[in-house]
Amino acid sequence: MESADIVGRLRSAGCVYAEDEARLLQDAARDATELHTLLQRRIAGAPLEYILGWAEFCGLRIEVEDGVFVPRRRTEYLVAQAACDARAGAVVVDLCCGSGAVGAALLSMLDRAEVHAVDIEAVSVRCAVRNLVPRGGRVYQGDLFEPLPAALRSRVDILVANVPYVPSDEIAMMPSEAREYEPRVALDGGADGLDIQRRVAVGASRWLAPGGRLLIETSERQAPQTVAAFERGGLVAHIAHSQELDATVVIGAAAGPIE
Repeated sequence: MESADIVGRLRSAGCVYAEDEARLLQDAARDATELHTLLQRRIAGAPLEYILGWAEFCGLRIEVEDGVFVPRRRTEYLVAQAACDARAGAVVVDLCCGSGAVGAALLSMLDRAEVHAVDIEAVSVRCAVRNLVPRGGRVYQGDLFEPLPAALRSRVDILVANVPYVPSDEIAMMPSEAREYEPRVALDGGADGLDIQRRVAVGASRWLAPGGRLLIETSERQAPQTVAAFERGGLVAHIAHSQELDATVVIGAAAGPIE
């Protein structure tokens, strides 16, 4: 199959970056038969990352599989904010970790970081294990803080959480790649999108070290309510925003310096 034909078929299917996708599919396929299969999956709407088996994130190749939340480029801003001013040997917890992309990126950026990651979905835990354990991270399955070792209480320097924050009624307006292929539990944040954020904000103070930080990705529209949730949890919060990535992160600090 000629490259021009592949590009044309991808473009007709609505793929904005048809040339790049064609090259990636050709590189991934072992033969013409497999290329045809991969192309048909993409034309049918399957996320490119599922087809390739990986997603690029913060310069890393993160393994993904069908049914896991695909890491977004805007979440690289969450990583950058988390890494800012982090001390050597920082204890990091990544809640709702999905594929483990955020934790893997922080392991690659921070000196001697101790990274723990949690997700409730079995498929996410499988991916996170592949992406984090070889890099020295630890992965747990369960609901938010529940599976974390008790020894981490009051020791966490950086608590990152890219929790679901799409309001339930807005799921139907998301791109088909997300709403039809990714798990709803990774997208649906409840009536106003903030249900899981509130739970994280309430529980964070029991796990953060003095001066430790909680960072949550949110939308620009929701950020003031996220700040309010942080403050009710006893944190001093502010909003950071990247115009380039269209990314918003709320950052809350626990009282006292990191020891």
